[in-house]
Amino acid sequence: MKILVSGGAGFVGTNLIKKLLKEGYEVTSLDNYSTGFKENHQKGCHYIEYDISSPHTHGIYVDHNTYPSWRDEEYDIIYHMAALARIQPSLENPHQTILNNFYSTLNLIDFARKNNTPFVYAGSSSKHHGLWGSPYAWSKFGGEQLCELYNKVYGLPTAICRFYNVYGPHQLEGGEYATVLGIFMKQYRENKPLTITGDGEQRRDFTHIDDIVNGVEKCGRSLLIPNEYNSEISGKIFELGRGVNHSINELASYFGDYPIEHIPARNGEYDVTLCDDDLAHRLLGWTAKENIDDYIKDFVNNQ
Repeated sequence: MKILVSGGAGFVGTNLIKKLLKEGYEVTSLDNYSTGFKENHQKGCHYIEYDISSPHTHGIYVDHNTYPSWRDEEYDIIYHMAALARIQPSLENPHQTILNNFYSTLNLIDFARKNNTPFVYAGSSSKHHGLWGSPYAWSKFGGEQLCELYNKVYGLPTAICRFYNVYGPHQLEGGEYATVLGIFMKQYRENKPLTITGDGEQRRDFTHIDDIVNGVEKCGRSLLIPNEYNSEISGKIFELGRGVNHSINELASYFGDYPIEHIPARNGEYDVTLCDDDLAHRLLGWTAKENIDDYIKDFVNNQ
């Protein structure tokens, strides 16, 4: 089976590719390396540096004189994991976030349409906290709307997996796209106080990357049936979360008796995330298993 993964050098994409290679699939990665890293490359995966978010990408598609090699291939499924994540950077640069997230989805799903290739999209739990709360939330939901459009109008097999506060190996620890746990772990290693925004009582449903990629891969595998598409899965939205949330203060406490520092609250942040949908359990047989407190305690014990 041949698989195309966008954002394959990023956090989620890297971990997904690891799993797909372990399952014996032939994998090609597309990444513009805006937040991905070449040191994340996995042996056996074909990596292509390419910007699918360019408004001109579609033009390249129809121009056979500049036809990119990856477009010559036929893929059994596409996992679209590429995106500029995080709320705060999108507030600072809405144009970049919307252009990247919306156009990358439009270009890649139209490629999928032309080849009738099943398409799995990385959605975001930010949808539940107001589409007008940030350009990031809007841009990710815009991608979901494209999936629904192409599914209903063109019959393209699609599925959406909404992620809840993902953490684990290859998470970003520095820069504007860093995860909160990545920041805490970097601060702990550097003997700096853990910086908590606001009062720290905001609660998040933290989901380990292994659970996320298991859900995404199960979704893709379930979308396909030999010689046909699974209509029970196609067009569905799956919420992938642990189903338990923790306050940021609790998160810091798992590092033990360690200094913390409160910094001002930020615009666009929401108070609570919590996954409570069971569709992934019923249709995919998926359940998140990893606990963030155990993950942090293992990290501290190994420092």
